[in-house]
Amino acid sequence: MWYRLAQIIIKYRALLLILLLALTSIMGFYATRLEMSYEFSKAVPDSNPKYHEYLAFLNKFGDDGNTMVIGIEAKNFYSMSLFNSFADLQQQLKQINGVEDILSVPAAVQLIRNDSTQKFLSKKIFSFPYSSQLLLDSDQHIFQNLPFYNGLLYNPSSNASLMVVRLNKDSINSKSRIRLIHDITQQIEAFTTKTGIRLHVSGLPFIRTTVAQRVAKEMNWFLAGSLLLSAVTLLIFFRSLYATIMSLLVVGMGVTCSMGTMVLLGYKVTLLTALVPPLIVVIGIPNCIYFLNKYHLSFRETGNKYQALISMVGRMGVVTLFCNIAAAIGFAVFALTGSPLLKEFGIVAGINILLLFFISLAFIPSILSFLPEPRQSQVRYLDNKLLEKILLYIERWTLNNTRWIYIITVLIVLFSVTGILKLRSEGFIVDDLPKADIIYTDLKWFENNFNGIMPLEIMVDTKRKNGLVRGVATLEKIEVFTDFIADQPETARPLSFLEGLKFARQTYYDGDSINYAVPSEFDMPLLAGYLKSKRTDSSKDGLGKILTSFMDTGKQVARISVNMKDIGSTRLPLLLNRFDSAAHAIFDTASYKVTFTGSSVTFLEGTRYIIAGLKDSIFWAFILIALSMLFLFRSGKILLCSLIPNIIPLLVTAGVMGWLDIPLKPSTVLIFSVALGIVIDVTIRFLVNYRQEFSRHNFKVKPTIIQTIRHTGISIIYTSLVLVAGFIIFSFSHFAGTQALGWLTSLTLITGTLANLILLPVLMLALNKDAIIKNDVNQNDTDRGQ
Repeated sequence: MWYRLAQIIIKYRALLLILLLALTSIMGFYATRLEMSYEFSKAVPDSNPKYHEYLAFLNKFGDDGNTMVIGIEAKNFYSMSLFNSFADLQQQLKQINGVEDILSVPAAVQLIRNDSTQKFLSKKIFSFPYSSQLLLDSDQHIFQNLPFYNGLLYNPSSNASLMVVRLNKDSINSKSRIRLIHDITQQIEAFTTKTGIRLHVSGLPFIRTTVAQRVAKEMNWFLAGSLLLSAVTLLIFFRSLYATIMSLLVVGMGVTCSMGTMVLLGYKVTLLTALVPPLIVVIGIPNCIYFLNKYHLSFRETGNKYQALISMVGRMGVVTLFCNIAAAIGFAVFALTGSPLLKEFGIVAGINILLLFFISLAFIPSILSFLPEPRQSQVRYLDNKLLEKILLYIERWTLNNTRWIYIITVLIVLFSVTGILKLRSEGFIVDDLPKADIIYTDLKWFENNFNGIMPLEIMVDTKRKNGLVRGVATLEKIEVFTDFIADQPETARPLSFLEGLKFARQTYYDGDSINYAVPSEFDMPLLAGYLKSKRTDSSKDGLGKILTSFMDTGKQVARISVNMKDIGSTRLPLLLNRFDSAAHAIFDTASYKVTFTGSSVTFLEGTRYIIAGLKDSIFWAFILIALSMLFLFRSGKILLCSLIPNIIPLLVTAGVMGWLDIPLKPSTVLIFSVALGIVIDVTIRFLVNYRQEFSRHNFKVKPTIIQTIRHTGISIIYTSLVLVAGFIIFSFSHFAGTQALGWLTSLTLITGTLANLILLPVLMLALNKDAIIKNDVNQNDTDRGQ
């Protein structure tokens, strides 16, 4: 079959090259439309109950992640020059298109009771720019007499103040987000230049935009780096410019198709899908190496270019096909998790790895048929004396030290299992960033001074219309609950419509801060007229916004917004359990329903879901790859021999992660399926060559294994070096998860290569002795294997 296919390829080579050119052109056109994702990709499937709760919250109250925060820490904050500069920054930011509102110290308002109109009038506290320090000090005293702002806009114990910038949700979810964040940071930098004080910046829109831009830059650098490393490796290996250019063209077409595929499927570039093009380069180069290596071997044997091309496709076609199938399975199993984040990555990677095989199969023989016969210098690498000595040493040591191989293998497995017992699962919203990164350090500054900025949203449903304003019982329960939340070290003081009522009560009783408290049964009738009139006034001031933004239109559901620290997926469930227990103790479940949601909860649920799906992904990867191996070799013994050397590298990787305290999280779960799909490549190539040589050595296992090590060892080592070099480049990423993917996958590949060159031959000898698949080696099998 494969020999016949080789003849067809060469016969229609011109047509195939035209079709490849057309395919690349079309996919290249679509690739130019590829866009970055400006949102945190959703890891939770649409059917998840937590996701439904989050959608319900958004439907009632809008987005919870559309604010940036700007912090300043200065003892002389209320000096005229600095305060005026900070107030001017606020004014400049308000002029930026996409900035909807700003809450800050200079923009703070106080309420004035007007008995004639029965309204609370809002009045700005600060009248900047100041030319009198006495006037500024007087306004500062008024501001700090309002408990509403304490802990919300300033921390008196650390001289820290806060500016909250609310952004248009349509702008932050589109391309204009980059322009918007850039304009804001430009004004912040101008403030720093003017005053010499560095401002701290954070918030989900800022983090998302900055991370997305870094992903885009890294994708370009990784592509360039992987192509450069591959080119250098190919030149060293083949010492041929045409072989290098041909290989780069193959992976170039694969990369173009992968980017076009994302657009055709409606996907955008995320932290994961950005890895696909570099991975295509890393996986595509070995295809070229094996095809060209077989071509050169066959040409040296026959001296006939046409026969060498036929032999190359005939003998390597099935090998490369199943290697690419195994690699594609390793990636594609992520599509089975149901997580949109991993599903997109799995589908794009799986499709394009298989497409890469067809590109290689059509392009390489077609181009080689037009090129002149290989020169002697171009096949000289086949006689690499150093590698021959290394392989000879591996062969002798392997076949003469079986007992030591088993002992070392057992020790490695014990070491790995011990490490696996230490392996933990934990993720943070920004834990992929280095600890010295300014995004990370600024986030910690906000956690230290304001107990965090990560949004946690709580909905208290009274289960009846106007349930929030029927008496004060509900208000008192919400007060007790919010006090409990405020007392936790992981959370800031919650904000709800109750804070607006406290503010109103303080204003009604002449502004004395001692009256900042929940209205009583006696107070409510007195405040009712003032509050009612404000509700009809379009809710333009601070009090109106609080009252309207933190309860639904039916006054049935109250919103409690909590800023919290990024405490991770291990501690967050414990915190939510504490909150849930307190809610059950305070609110009667027959009359109230309390729901915890927001970006923090959906992130936690996504992390939990992805980690849980890892087991299923690895299981299905093993099953599908095992079925492919069984179909290819038709032997249970070979199947067993092939799986063991591929399980051990995964155990080693997991064990190292446990010993080095590298947690399982969405960015590191990729390592296992990726490594499994790639390491099995070495096993398939070794065993296919073994099978092809078996009949030539009178069905004797030992001489066949010796010949297989010598015959495939050089190409296996070179291919492994290419793969390791390709993955090592990921270690230079700014993201810890991508770094781990790089060096841990490289470790897995090295372990897998050694296991297949040392342990696999020993297992073949132990399980098969001198009679293996003799009856299976018939003409049909030979055709398929060749």
